Amino acid sequence: MPIVTAPALPVTDAQRVELERMAGSTALAHRQVVQAKALLWAADGVANQEIARRCEVDSDAVRRWRTRFAEKGVGGVGVIAKGRGRKSSLPAGTVEEVVRLTHKELPADGSTHWSTRSMATRVGIGKDAVAQIWADHNLKPWRVDTFKISNDPRFEEKLVDVVGMYLNPPARAVVFSFDEKTQCQALDRTQPSLPMKAGRAGTMTHDYKRNGTIDLFAAMNIATGTVITDFNKGHAGADVLRFFKQIDAAVPRGLAVHVVLDNLSAHSTPAIMKWLGHRDRRRWHLHFTPTSSSWLNLIERWFKELTDKRLRRGVFTSVAELTREITSWADHWNDDPKPFIWKATAQDIITKVQRGRATLRQINTQTDH
Repeated sequence: MPIVTAPALPVTDAQRVELERMAGSTALAHRQVVQAKALLWAADGVANQEIARRCEVDSDAVRRWRTRFAEKGVGGVGVIAKGRGRKSSLPAGTVEEVVRLTHKELPADGSTHWSTRSMATRVGIGKDAVAQIWADHNLKPWRVDTFKISNDPRFEEKLVDVVGMYLNPPARAVVFSFDEKTQCQALDRTQPSLPMKAGRAGTMTHDYKRNGTIDLFAAMNIATGTVITDFNKGHAGADVLRFFKQIDAAVPRGLAVHVVLDNLSAHSTPAIMKWLGHRDRRRWHLHFTPTSSSWLNLIERWFKELTDKRLRRGVFTSVAELTREITSWADHWNDDPKPFIWKATAQDIITKVQRGRATLRQINTQTDH
């Protein structure tokens, strides 16, 4: 749906900088953050009705925000008119203290994070009030995301190379994203699973019987989304070379072959380098992702699809059955393939990584002191 435009709200450069700071704040009141975002959209010419839809308010509220900004500038953003609004039952400074404690301190009992009840006890308010403050400031102390910043000295160089293959693949070439999903387990449950019925989800036992493992090799054509697969008992250099030959046979002559892969030693053994060095393989080009950067390899996204939709709830009585079922699932995928579209630019990623590295250096410096 095209975005309807309207006369842009006049905003100076200094006002825009302040509005952007308010819109990205995690400490200001929710109404201030929302109004700052709305005013930035208004400055870009977005219509009042569209802004209202994005902010989940009515268009009259957006008009009032624009009028107040025109009269009072940034100082009027999020300010409640005298006599209006629900009176807070919390002591002055309570919200700021909850936000500060959530960001800066841990519970005295040694817990790794706050709960609504532990924070309520610490500050002396109700747990529902804590939950509301966290919701208003988009704080989720019960959650944790994993990360690993690459220390590869050639990180930027490899990143630009791989992302360039995704965003601007070369002409007359096929680009593959390749990796192994090692140790795929043929798991059988100790008791039959119960089917789903009204009021009850499907069930499966928490314990299982292991019936062996197999290594899955997969290479995705990033343009079409089709995937080439193979299975091996290991992932040594000889296994990788055999799969490379399978890829080579699948690509028509006259087209170059570009393969994005990680820097596992098995991917660059002398036998593989000798095979690639042959004049018949001059069309082959390998593009290695930086260390600790598996997220940069698109085939990992396909592995997630496979795990979520076939493996996690699957029951397999043998490795042979596991292999058949994965092959069948992959065949169905290739009947209607869906390529994964990479959108992030290399510069955007580098900026985030540099910000992460700076934060880690700051934390390490504080720890050392």
